[in-house]
Amino acid sequence: MKLEKRVKKIFDKLEKKLDAIIIKNSAEPYIDNNFFYVTGLDKGIFEGSMAILHPDGDIELLVSELEAETAKKADATLHIYENKEDFDKLFKKHFPFLKKIGINSDGLSHKDFCKLTDRFPKAKFVDVSDALSKTRLVKDESEIEIVKKSCAIADKVMNAIPSILHEGMYEYEIAAEINYLMQKNGAEYPAFETISSFGKNTAEPHYTHGDTKLNKEDFVLFDFGARFRRYNSDITRTFVFGKAAEKQKEMHEVVLAAQEVGFETIKPGIKANEVHNAVNSFIDSGKFKGCFIHSTGHSLGLNIHDGGAGLSSDCDVELKENMIFTVEPGVYIPGFGGVRIEDDILIKKDGIELLTKSSRDFVEI
Repeated sequence: MKLEKRVKKIFDKLEKKLDAIIIKNSAEPYIDNNFFYVTGLDKGIFEGSMAILHPDGDIELLVSELEAETAKKADATLHIYENKEDFDKLFKKHFPFLKKIGINSDGLSHKDFCKLTDRFPKAKFVDVSDALSKTRLVKDESEIEIVKKSCAIADKVMNAIPSILHEGMYEYEIAAEINYLMQKNGAEYPAFETISSFGKNTAEPHYTHGDTKLNKEDFVLFDFGARFRRYNSDITRTFVFGKAAEKQKEMHEVVLAAQEVGFETIKPGIKANEVHNAVNSFIDSGKFKGCFIHSTGHSLGLNIHDGGAGLSSDCDVELKENMIFTVEPGVYIPGFGGVRIEDDILIKKDGIELLTKSSRDFVEI
């Protein structure tokens, strides 16, 4: 897959001309996903590896022998090293001319930055993290297709959950089932720590899972995502186990309607915060005023929060075609429970395409 277009787009967003951009991985977990964005590689770890991007779109990779076979799948010039000494020799041989170098300060460790300044004592380093984020916000067709597959995996798993639930099971049990089913259906692994919450725990948006048992009339909330070829999905549904109380039905109804407000507001040309303000105003106009306590959504891709943009009150990013966001309003009442409904959407010329397709109807299990 030719990825020089991605590299050129990054350079096009820079205010100053640079000789090259260096993306350097450290050791797990300090691996820069921009490395995989520019190379298209979806397997391997690539600890210690480096991508050197040139303004004409060319890519050079410094990788260890451990990753050499995998790296050959990238459309790039390879420099393979055996050890740290060999790494330095390759550096001196191939890149002595670099004077103005872009770095991703968001993903570069201080230790690696110090090593770069030692290798290029006369070079000027420029932070290009903003250009990288802005480029990644707008997905190309290959990225969109991968995210769609990731969403399809999440949908399969969500649709299976009602048949798995039974009274007395623990939150951690269903979380384990969800993670297993995602991988069984093609995911590499979960996109993030799966949220499986029962009863009053559903009022905590970032609760994960514990040893709470499932009881009749409990809210049950599941928030998870599949990672497929390094790209992520993110979906949330809230059910009631047993017969729902009127208040539970009302909460779900308001959240579902608020999500529709978000869907209808999203289109190219408007600001991200306009979406959040519309959703938040809708919820605050009714009996659950003040119960929506987080942003309406976030960009999605190689990272769960991809490209540094969100549908939040403080984000004025202009929405554009082929951006992918979550839309996830919620209502939370401490001591009682919470409802969140989350879907992944692709921004199109005239609105949105819903990428997650699980039913959003109110369900009593």
